[in-house]
Amino acid sequence: MGCAAPSTAWALPEPPQIARPREEDAAAVARLIYLTSPAGFRVLGGGEQGGLRLIEAAFATPGTDCSRDVVTLAELDGEVAGVMAAFPAPEARERRRRFVRLALRRRPPWRWPRVVLMARHGVRHAPTPPADSLYIDSLATAASFRRRGVAAALLEEAERIARERGLSAISLDTRAANSGARALYERDGYEAVAEVPASPVIPALVGYVKRLG
Repeated sequence: MGCAAPSTAWALPEPPQIARPREEDAAAVARLIYLTSPAGFRVLGGGEQGGLRLIEAAFATPGTDCSRDVVTLAELDGEVAGVMAAFPAPEARERRRRFVRLALRRRPPWRWPRVVLMARHGVRHAPTPPADSLYIDSLATAASFRRRGVAAALLEEAERIARERGLSAISLDTRAANSGARALYERDGYEAVAEVPASPVIPALVGYVKRLG
């Protein structure tokens, strides 16, 4: 008896493909990075649309914390399914400063005090990553592609980048209430090393570090 050709219904799903972003990916990248801190980006950008445009501008500007040179994409079904912005931890302060300067140039002067206060508060509030780590500043998966290995693929790419750069750890922080993300990180070998209570605009955060063997 002959064997029937296997049904495509039983085919293994395609894994996410890691890719470098193109200029035309700016809007897709901005929509995902915006999800990591909607309240913060609304303050910095003057509303949701302003926040999205600010991220797009920062993506096109070298040296910011979400510039194209530090962004990695995960693609599925020909679409941007996830995004990660990561860089060596010692670069974080200067990259954030450039992002804030970009935000100030896009807002009227009477809005500057609130933007600066928000930025300074964010820096003081966030856990401090180890200096020998690759810091994942943003990690987000599109809702329609969740539970398909997107975040895991980006975390694996972060390890590759860290080793390539001679860094001995990966660090990140996430909302304390984000149980799904925390479970993913802990399954992947990340250890919680710091907890910061909630404050106005910024929720309670947990800092994670994964040491690389």
